[in-house]
Amino acid sequence: MRITDIKIAEVPLDAHISNAVINFSKMTVSMVAVYTDAVVDGEPVVGYGFHSNGRYAQTGLLTNRLLPRLEAAEPKELLDDGTGIIDPVAVRQIVMRNEKPGGHGDRAVAVGTLDMAMWDLAAKAAGKPLYRALHERFRPDSTLPETVSVYAAGGYYRKGDDIPELQREIKEYLGLGYMDVKMKIGGASIGMDMKRIESVLEVLPEGSRLAVDANGRFGLREALDYAAALEAYDLVWYEEPCDPLDYQTHAAIAQEYGGVLATGENLFSVHEVRNLARYGGLRPGRDVLQMDPCLSYGVSEFVEMLDVLDIHGWRPGRCYPHGGHQYNLAIAAAFGLGGCESYPRVFEPFGGFADETPIIDGQVRLPEAPGIGIEHKSTLRELFNQQF
Repeated sequence: MRITDIKIAEVPLDAHISNAVINFSKMTVSMVAVYTDAVVDGEPVVGYGFHSNGRYAQTGLLTNRLLPRLEAAEPKELLDDGTGIIDPVAVRQIVMRNEKPGGHGDRAVAVGTLDMAMWDLAAKAAGKPLYRALHERFRPDSTLPETVSVYAAGGYYRKGDDIPELQREIKEYLGLGYMDVKMKIGGASIGMDMKRIESVLEVLPEGSRLAVDANGRFGLREALDYAAALEAYDLVWYEEPCDPLDYQTHAAIAQEYGGVLATGENLFSVHEVRNLARYGGLRPGRDVLQMDPCLSYGVSEFVEMLDVLDIHGWRPGRCYPHGGHQYNLAIAAAFGLGGCESYPRVFEPFGGFADETPIIDGQVRLPEAPGIGIEHKSTLRELFNQQF
């Protein structure tokens, strides 16, 4: 099996919304298509990848640094010795040649984007859905779940009085089959944010829950003020109250806040996760971690993260990856994670899952199609067809 071509596209996210820190209207996304000489059931094997929202397109890093290393490699270096299929772990090692430790950020996103495409093609070549291919390679002694718990992430800020629109949005998620939802805080006054929270709680039926996300907006004092106000509500979690690398502030908040804290979506390496576990003061049996594999070098780095967390008393069930798309859904199933984020209406067509797997009571089944299943989400398939 050989790679015959790799194409890259850069597309606008086209989301006119804001969280407490950034506006998404100018944000872009990288898309990757990896072509091979393999044919399965009469169809050429092509791997597709993209990265999660919140980071800009990685065109320069991919074209100027990573892909030239891949092109220079001997074809046999890319293959799994046992199957002759492209090995995404080997690809990751090759594209990271001559890179110094540290300095993760956008580099981790570029590698993670390519990693998604490589796992898509490897699973397709093996004739397996991605979650089964990952499970067989990394966690063969565990049991695969039939469904994965998912929650709807939204509740972004819009211009003007957005409470009526916020309530309408949440009702729409409930109508789609979601039980738990998440909204943004920190982009308004604390008083207004509490009104927005209460407006959402008003429309949630019994059995549904609310999480809130500050996107790293606060310093210690404001984070604690919000924590005190949030104690009045039975929230799923209070997410990213402070900068993701400010472990001391995380520890101080954890000492004061009796509810669940969540963080990790902006940690892009196993070393950062190790430091969070060592110094962040988070509680392994209570709090939640949200590392996103396609923003953090891909599956093999995520496996290392889980191994480090295990040493510090964290179980996979406390992990709910950020991103809200099919790649992370497959990873959540393969590694027995607690669940997965979903963006059912916000970051289309990248967010959400396959057309044939609707959300039922907050759970989603895994598609049985080989690979990630990008072709089974019609709007995403159309975008890839347009670009490639």
